[in-house]
Amino acid sequence: MDKKRCAWVTTDQLYIDYHDHEWGRPVHDDRKLFEMLTLEGAQAGLSWITILKRREHYREAFDYFDVKKISVYNDAKIAELEQNEGIIRNKRKIRSVITNAHAFIKVQEEFGSFDNYIWRFVGETPIINEWLSIEEVPAITPESEEMSKDLKKRGFTFVGPTICYAFMQATGMVNDHTKDCFLEDAKA
Repeated sequence: MDKKRCAWVTTDQLYIDYHDHEWGRPVHDDRKLFEMLTLEGAQAGLSWITILKRREHYREAFDYFDVKKISVYNDAKIAELEQNEGIIRNKRKIRSVITNAHAFIKVQEEFGSFDNYIWRFVGETPIINEWLSIEEVPAITPESEEMSKDLKKRGFTFVGPTICYAFMQATGMVNDHTKDCFLEDAKA
């Protein structure tokens, strides 16, 4: 018998695996948090499956999201990335990853880790929602607006409130599995 999943999940196995094993599960590893922030920013204006299908290319292209390596990318590396067909070749999005790496390092220096900083927006505990359907799930919340404002103040780009909310869902800061999803029962 097939498991019932959130309505946004298609029959694509990549989507199913992402939903079943990642989405809504708390992430506290800085490198993984930077990866998800990057991928959510890359998604702006595109579908999530488009980004998921390019995820391995992103990992390879951006040194597996090592912020120290990314922070020293030069014009030659940027030109190389702009020619990489495995990623979204939007100049602003590519430069955003480098800009965000610099800002990310500053946050790590100030707070000890990006994890310590970012989880403050939900009081260090995941927000567990009880939505009946996908139509109830918001695109923006007061927490994502506050996060966006603070990230922008710290120099991050491609971190609007909608991107921040998607990031919060992806990293388990928010658990938005709907009531009819089989993972609803796994909510803590």
